[in-house]
Amino acid sequence: MSTVMDNPFLIFVFSFSVMWLSARIGASTFGSQRKLEGDTREDFGVILAAALTLLGLIIGFSFSMAVNRYDQRKNYEEAEANAIGTEYVRADLLPAKDTAKVRALLTNYLDQRILFYKTHDGQTLQQINARTAQLQTELWSAVQAPAAAQPTTVVALVVSGMNDVLNSQGYTQAAWWNRIPLAVWGLMAAIAICCNLLVGYGARHAEAERILMLVLPLVVSISLLLIAEIDTPRSGVIRVQPQNLLSLAQSLHAR
Repeated sequence: MSTVMDNPFLIFVFSFSVMWLSARIGASTFGSQRKLEGDTREDFGVILAAALTLLGLIIGFSFSMAVNRYDQRKNYEEAEANAIGTEYVRADLLPAKDTAKVRALLTNYLDQRILFYKTHDGQTLQQINARTAQLQTELWSAVQAPAAAQPTTVVALVVSGMNDVLNSQGYTQAAWWNRIPLAVWGLMAAIAICCNLLVGYGARHAEAERILMLVLPLVVSISLLLIAEIDTPRSGVIRVQPQNLLSLAQSLHAR
C-alpha cells in the first residue's frame, strides 16, 4: 500500500480537493456552454440521480468490505489469545524442565504479539516481526524435543496446540494484509469525480454552485475517510486493540 492509502486524513483532504475542483470545472467550463431547460433538464436529472445512486452503492459496498476485514482482524486477535492461553495450560503435560521453558517463551511471544498490534512505526514493526519469527522457531524446538523423546498422545496434544499458536499468527498477518484493492478506490474516485462534474454542470445559479460544490465533496470525502479509517490497520483512530492479548498477558504475569 502506498503512503497515501495508509493515511486516512490525507485521503480526506485529497479527495475533498479533487471533488471540489471537479465541481468547479463542471460549473465554469461545461455549465457555461449551454443552459438546461425543459426536457433536457429532466433527462439530466435522471442521469445525475443514476450517477449518485451508483456512487452510493459503490461506497456502501466498499464500507461493507472494510468492516468485514476489520471484524476479521478482531476475530484473529481473539483466536491468537485463545491459542496462546490454551498452549500455556497444556505445557503442564510436558516434563517440568520443558514446561518452564515453553511457558517463558510463550510469555515473551505474547509480549511481541501485543507490540505487533500497538506499533505503527515501520522500522519497529520489522524488529517485532524478526523477534516473533525467532521466538516461533524456539517454541517449536521446545516442544519438538520432548515429543521426539516421548511420542505419546499427551505430548502430541501439546504439539498440536503449539501448531495452533504458530498458525494463528499467520492468519493474523494475512488479515492485516487484506485491504480494499486499489482498483476499488480508483473506481470510487472516478465515479465521485464524474458526479461532481455533473453537479457543477447542472447548477442553475451562483449561490447554488457555491453550496453544491461544498456539500457533495464534503459528504463523499467524509465517507471515504470513514472507509479508510476502518481499512487501515495501523493509522487513524479506528484500530484493532489487542484487548484479549492484554487480558491474557495480565493473567500470565500475575501467575
